[in-house]
Amino acid sequence: MFAGANIPYARKWGCAMSELNLLVVVGSTRPGRVGPKVADWFVDAAKAHGGFQVTVADLAEENLPLMDEPNHPRLQNYQNDHTKRWSEKVAAADAIVFVIPEYNYGIGAAFKNALDYLHVEWAYKPASVVSYGGVSAGTRSAMALQGTAYALRLFMIPESVNIPFVHSLIHDGRLVPNEIMTKAATAVLDELAKVATALKPLRTGR
Repeated sequence: MFAGANIPYARKWGCAMSELNLLVVVGSTRPGRVGPKVADWFVDAAKAHGGFQVTVADLAEENLPLMDEPNHPRLQNYQNDHTKRWSEKVAAADAIVFVIPEYNYGIGAAFKNALDYLHVEWAYKPASVVSYGGVSAGTRSAMALQGTAYALRLFMIPESVNIPFVHSLIHDGRLVPNEIMTKAATAVLDELAKVATALKPLRTGR
């Protein structure tokens, strides 16, 4: 359904959309988190969409200590192997989706730390959020992200996926999406592909 719908879309924007790289970042590191299940669903949707090569970065596996680089990230003079690996993953992306919960009306510390580790690598890339939680669906964390994204030249698109009462959608260890989520994911991926293509000259000319 997704791939067939987007073949004319790719031609319209003059690009081979499969050449675009999408990085899906799992932003929660807490034991017992539901983030990987949410990410698995979105990754499957992104692959079915057909517009991207999809990779995943789970911050629980990246193991980024709290700000342990001696130099400002804008210099890209990284001393640690974990920073160099993180830099390579983000630098390779044309578009980014953050899968994040909400902690006390904001983004989690591990996620904010991962953003602050880098600077140049985020610039001129469209990004969106798949947020999840209880009644608020994690939307306050999505809003809290805006300020940091602004400083990093990350272009947050209006389209997003917001999942309320996320635990009610987990069945047999997997997230089972509803129609609203499915349509929202398609809208996110369509817009990311369009904006990533438009911003490509800025990324390649830095």
